[in-house]
Parts: sequence; C-alpha cells; structure tokens
Amino acid sequence: MQVWNNIVSTVRAIHVSIRQIGNSQGVVIPKPVLAQLGLNREEGAEMSIEAGALVLRPSAKPVRVGWAEAAKKIAEAGDDELVMGEFGNADDEELTW
Repeated sequence: MQVWNNIVSTVRAIHVSIRQIGNSQGVVIPKPVLAQLGLNREEGAEMSIEAGALVLRPSAKPVRVGWAEAAKKIAEAGDDELVMGEFGNADDEELTW
C-alpha cells in the first residue's frame, strides 16, 4: 500500500498494453482503478504529465454547473420575481435608431 497526498493506493503496479485506437494509441484502465480515482466516462478526466508521470484526475467542475436547473426550480416555485424591479436608462424611450 502506498500513500500520495492523503490518497491511499490499494492497487499494485500492473502492466498495461498500449493499444492502437484509430490514429492514436491508448491503454485500458481497469474498472477498480477508475472507481478508486472517482473517474467515469460521463465526466471524463484531466490529464497532465508531472515529474515524468502521466497523471489522471477527475475533471474540475465547470463554473456555474447546475445553475440552470436551480433557476428552473426557483421559477417553478414562483420565487423568481425581480428584487430591484425593472430599470433602464431614463431617456431610452427618446432614442431613435
């Protein structure tokens, strides 16, 4: 068992083959390793090279993830009225384009 940055690794080093995948090459990551790292197909992963090692990490969540769903729930509950009210430039009605 090895410990890196408070992460306990219970999977011993294993040999993996590098396979042809279209015009690229890749490795198959065993399911237990993916589970231990919290990686899945839907969310993907971030990949980097650090100190000569290939590193996979769970993807950082994009900014505002879930905001659209939260706004929809607020609207469905009828709790989406404007707090400050409508406002615009006072002279907008007099503008001609």
